[in-house]
Amino acid sequence: MRNLIPCSHFTANYGAKLLNNLPSILTPVLTRIPDSVHKACLLPILHSIFSDAINEGDFDFLQGSWLNININDLGISWLLSFQNDRLIMAPKNSKKADVCFFANGDDLLLIAGRKEDPDTLFFQRRLKIEGNTELGLAVKNVIDALDLDQLPSIAHNVVSHCANIIAKHRVQSID
Repeated sequence: MRNLIPCSHFTANYGAKLLNNLPSILTPVLTRIPDSVHKACLLPILHSIFSDAINEGDFDFLQGSWLNININDLGISWLLSFQNDRLIMAPKNSKKADVCFFANGDDLLLIAGRKEDPDTLFFQRRLKIEGNTELGLAVKNVIDALDLDQLPSIAHNVVSHCANIIAKHRVQSID
């Protein structure tokens, strides 16, 4: 009788290959999407995820300052600030960022899925922070304080599943 490959093994390998190839698939599309579409999609998601933090004033430190988030492997970046109790977004390169975060998408998913600590990625040079370090630390602390259970269930499940696949794939590739 033949040895069958367990379904979970196939799914994990397929998922890892898909996630590895995702940047090359998404980059040509994401870089052509206008800033207005990024803004229309991203801001409602951020407000949903961080609604408690926004209501508690945890983003007040960002008023008058600009945060640039760069997802290196996807070729996209977002310029964010906080004004009138709302996160706001400006077109790329329209403002001078006070602090810039640089990372690959899979590392950001690992952070979001709580599979990697931002400090660990920083010291491994997989998360790069330039500019106002005090502001960068405040941003990191707000993200660290986020409770994943606050995410809508579908977002929580997608982030957790992707982070699990990435983490498992990285462990296997080290072995």
